[in-house]
Amino acid sequence: MRRASGLLASSRIAAMWTSLIAWPALAHHSHGNYAMSDFTYLQGTVSEVHLINPHSWVYLEVKDDAGQVILWALEATSAIGLARNGIERDDLRVRDLVKVRCHRLKDSSNGCLLGYLTPLHGDPARGTGVEQLWD
Repeated sequence: MRRASGLLASSRIAAMWTSLIAWPALAHHSHGNYAMSDFTYLQGTVSEVHLINPHSWVYLEVKDDAGQVILWALEATSAIGLARNGIERDDLRVRDLVKVRCHRLKDSSNGCLLGYLTPLHGDPARGTGVEQLWD
């Protein structure tokens, strides 16, 4: 009886550790809704910045060929992931001019998985002209 209860306890501990290790992989969704095979290039003015977890968001006002302003939603990695990439909270601000390379939504709506962002705001202290990884 003692050996069976010890085996049961060991099995429960192993199951618990397996669940804890696998949980982060299950919690993250795929990028299947984005066209990952090529980049879309945009330039515009930042209207909102949300450096949050699990994904950060940048909203960009982009002028189309007719001069109309179109709002794009750009999904980025988490605030923690951005910090690991060397991006600080004040590196990007509302009204900053930027260029981006991103993977567009497969349904062609105005959304992208943000790959790279290049600030064009003119402030050398905030990395103007330096392309940074946002995914």
